Amino acid sequence: MKTGDRVKFSFAKKEMEGVVEHAFEKNVYIKADFPKDKGKIIKRKVKDIKA
Repeated sequence: MKTGDRVKFSFAKKEMEGVVEHAFEKNVYIKADFPKDKGKIIKRKVKDIKA
């Protein structure tokens, strides 16, 4: 997993899609578009991400 990859993650019992902003050994920061907050950056564990 590297910067710019598109990944899927769970949020509020739904599948969402976003773009990896920063990837570290155990954590990933993802930029996603939420209905009321475009371009929000969220943090997830690498093990919770579906590539």
